Parts: sequence; C-alpha cells; structure tokens
Amino acid sequence: MESSRARRRRRPLPYTALAFAVILGGAAAGTVYLQTQAHSGGGAVSSAVAPSASVWARAGGEASVEPVAQPTVDHDVLLAEAMEQVAVEDGAEVSVAVLDLESGASALYGDGGFDTASIVKVDILAALLLQAQDAGRELTATEKSYAVDMIENSDNTAASALWRAIGKAEGLDAANERLGLTDTEGGDGMYWGLTQTTAADQLTLLRQVFGEDSELSGRSRAYLLELMGEIAVDQRWGVSAAADGSAWALKNGWLPRTATGLWDINSIGRVTVDGHDCLVAVLSDGNSTKAKGISLVEAAAVAAVSVFAGEGLA
Repeated sequence: MESSRARRRRRPLPYTALAFAVILGGAAAGTVYLQTQAHSGGGAVSSAVAPSASVWARAGGEASVEPVAQPTVDHDVLLAEAMEQVAVEDGAEVSVAVLDLESGASALYGDGGFDTASIVKVDILAALLLQAQDAGRELTATEKSYAVDMIENSDNTAASALWRAIGKAEGLDAANERLGLTDTEGGDGMYWGLTQTTAADQLTLLRQVFGEDSELSGRSRAYLLELMGEIAVDQRWGVSAAADGSAWALKNGWLPRTATGLWDINSIGRVTVDGHDCLVAVLSDGNSTKAKGISLVEAAAVAAVSVFAGEGLA
C-alpha cells in the first residue's frame, strides 16, 4: 500500500543495445571505427568491445580513448523496488534507511516522523557518554548498571533514571545537535518513548555509534557496541533477520498505543552478511499486533540489505 510517507518510485524499463563494427576503407587505410546502435527502444548506446569508452585505432599505432560516463546507481529506487515485495498491513506505515559501510552508499524509503519507543535508549546512552566525555570522566558504577539493563534488557526503569541524568529532552536534543540528528525531538516530561524521529536520523545515530568519524570517543563507541551485541535472547529479532547468524548489534523498540491498540515496532543496528557490514534502521507504526510488526520490520531489513547485493553483498 502506498502512502504519503512512503511514495515509491519506479525505474524506467531496461533497454538492450546491439553493438556492431563498421569497417571503412581497406586494409591499406588501416582505419577501423567501432560504433554502437541502439536496439529495441533506443536510448544510450554501448560498445560490445569497450563498454566504458569509444575507441578508434589508426594505422601507425595511434590510439585514442574517450571515456563515457557510467550510469549512477540510484539506491533509493532499488530500495523502493525491494520494498514492493514487503507486505504492509492497511493503515500501517514503514520507513527504512540503510548504509553500506564499505562503499558509503546509502538508501532511504519512506519519510515522516515515528515514535521511537525503546530504540531511543541507544540515543539516551550516547547522550550520557557524550556528557561524560565533556566532563572528562568515566561512567559511574550506577550509570553502568543502568546502561546494561537499559540496552541489553530494555529495562524502562533504568531508561527513566538515565533520561533524568542527561536532562530529559533538553539534554537529548543538545546531544543530538552535536551528533547530527536534525529531525529528532525528545519526548515531553518522562515520556522518552514518545521521542519523535526519522529513519534517516536513526541512520545518522548509527553512524555515530559504529563509524570512526564520530563525536563519540572510541571507548564510548566500543561500549555501545558491546551492549548492543548482548541483547536478551527474547529480544533478538528485527534487523538481525538480515544478518549472518549472530553477526549483529541492535536495539529494538515496541509500543502499543493506548488510544488505538496499534503497535509501534522499530529496530536499528549493524548487521554483517558474508563479512560485509551494513547499518539498518526500520521504523513502523499502525501494526495490528506486535508479531505482525516484527514480521514487517524483519522483511524490510532483509529488503534493505538486498539493495547492495550486486555490490559485494551476497
């Protein structure tokens, strides 16, 4: 189902090109021109001999190569096409962002804001670590205990304690400004789970956690990675569906909305496929059940990783 949040674009139908060579002049002239002719639909031309260049050779050994610009891959289009195979319930919305760490290429499907639910706990800990860095201190034993419970077990009491410690929404928003999140706004009062965000912003957060170009120190990033790799067994779903075995680090969020009975289901993290790393963020709302939301998020994560299947990812 297509919505205002997730408009899908379609690629033009592919065309084929038939290359042929026309030899003008005799062997004495020694001039051979390689040409191409569009076939079955016209459009750009290609050469069967040298697909990236027009080549002509003259007698006497002279040669000239004129480079031809290669087509740019539109990963957003590829992701939109992959998402066409993902079943989305009527009334549900989903947005996906993915980054291939090897190439730096990324793709985005869908837009608009979503409730974070418990994925904000990664952001809360990132803000706490950033504040500790600024103060030139380590986390206290109490803060570390809360951090473990908050990330590994998704404990809400621990999250509320650290939400207060960072200064609630004001502290989160200040940290996010430095981390580069431009469309995330902390929830009112103690409603940290109602923080609003986008898939693109969650991908930015993941880059801060898993990338070297980060406001977070190496020790802070390593700490977050460690905790996100030790998620409780009953919470090992979501983006991990796209990974090889246990080659993942993630945080999930789930929230039933009181007014509608519908579920927000989100998942963010890093997955490894055949030794190849991707960052993936999937946000959804309007799911009729938690189980259906999980299925949607997992299918979307697999679709996201498939975008780079032809670029070294099997």
